[in-house]
Amino acid sequence: MTERKCDRIMRIALQRGLMWPSSEIYNGLAGFFDYGPVGARLKRNIEEEWRKLFIIKEGMFEIETPTLMGEDVFTASGHLDHFTDPLVECAKCGETYRADHVVKNSLEVETDGMGLKELNKLIKDNKLQCKKCKQKLGDAWTFNLMFKTQTGAGKVKRNIYLRPETAQGAFVSFQRLYQVARKRLPFGACQIGKAYRNEISPRQGMIRLREFSQAEAEIFFDPKDTSHPNFKAVKNDTMPFLSADYQEQDRYEVLEMNVGDAVKKGVIGSEIHAYYLAISEKFFENLGIPRSAIRCREQLKDERAHYSSGTWDIEIKSEDFGWIEVAAIANRTDYDLGGHSALSKQDLSAVYEGGGKFTPHVIEASFGIDRPFYCVVEHSFREEEKRTYFAFDKKISPVRAAVFPLVNKEKLPGIADKVFNELIENNILAQLDTKGSIGRRYARSDEIGIPYCITVDFDSQKDNTVTLRERDTTKQKRVKIKDLVKLLK
Repeated sequence: MTERKCDRIMRIALQRGLMWPSSEIYNGLAGFFDYGPVGARLKRNIEEEWRKLFIIKEGMFEIETPTLMGEDVFTASGHLDHFTDPLVECAKCGETYRADHVVKNSLEVETDGMGLKELNKLIKDNKLQCKKCKQKLGDAWTFNLMFKTQTGAGKVKRNIYLRPETAQGAFVSFQRLYQVARKRLPFGACQIGKAYRNEISPRQGMIRLREFSQAEAEIFFDPKDTSHPNFKAVKNDTMPFLSADYQEQDRYEVLEMNVGDAVKKGVIGSEIHAYYLAISEKFFENLGIPRSAIRCREQLKDERAHYSSGTWDIEIKSEDFGWIEVAAIANRTDYDLGGHSALSKQDLSAVYEGGGKFTPHVIEASFGIDRPFYCVVEHSFREEEKRTYFAFDKKISPVRAAVFPLVNKEKLPGIADKVFNELIENNILAQLDTKGSIGRRYARSDEIGIPYCITVDFDSQKDNTVTLRERDTTKQKRVKIKDLVKLLK
């Protein structure tokens, strides 16, 4: 059997410190991963690129809210009622499965929108069995995906939940944010943080996790004005759309269309929705994902979350896992603010300039970080006859440069130390490697995607120059040590 690409990547990832299963010495914990020194840096760099887009360029507020929130929050948001999956359990061994997945995979029928009654009938009528012990399955029931715990002690205990999304932190803080925005719309609030979902059977490595990082932007706007002041900057951009209409016709080819035409023809409902879809798609291209591996797929009506009137997923093609959702750009309408206002009895409305109140609507740009991390790793993976390396885009590479003395004698180690120290003093993340042959050192650097290697050799003692090697082409040139900082920046 041919080894899968993800397995070849994981072998290097384990060896070079990108990521590994969490609690590995105890046989791991399904749905949880650790980031190693290299992977943590790559992940942070991806997050920083997201910050540059939404916080610096788009001028949104960055907030940070707790990962634990009270039961009232998720009652108002609808997560207690709607954030569920149908679960079925083996009557003998207790193995659990997604009931809709069992039916879909065993009978090859579409299960979207099926209720428990219909799922149970199909399971029983077709005598579907447990994959593990081949015994019959019990009745399906509804399983809430949130992790529940309590705060306090004794009679003052309260039910609280680990958040399944970061978004609610912005919604419950709307009054404060509206005040900071000087009571003007539209404005955006965003945060990067952990979210938690008690997935029934997490598989596919980092693609489905129980603890994961999200980067979410909530854009509050007047529903009577769905324009965007910067729409003209993206309206002529061509994007790969896969509409709900196409999918209902069993057509899965993307339709290349510019953003302005997509709005005019009603493919996307508004300028503001289209704008954030467009800049979000470009974000992934700027991370180094090839355009041919990206599509914008409109969710079918029965796929949408309970709060959505329309959602477009940005998906990236994986060699082993197919199309992976990495971001969702959704119109949440006034569902969240309306729900919190009703339950809390607090006024979460905005005011028109001429007087009168209204509840703002929300466009949400919700990104995973772990899935894009894996997609960047996969699409950067290169296997050549003599070497294997990660061709990370230079702006997100975990380490910017590696410094080598050609040999550990004479003055070469001292010069290498001086070069290394000058780089880090200028905020260029570098590493100094003095072990093994120069070929092995190049190979180690390539395997964590370092874009530049700097070799100090005997000529460096004479003319204060070094050899600068570029990762992707392996081309080398002599450069003056005094010019290194400028060149690398």
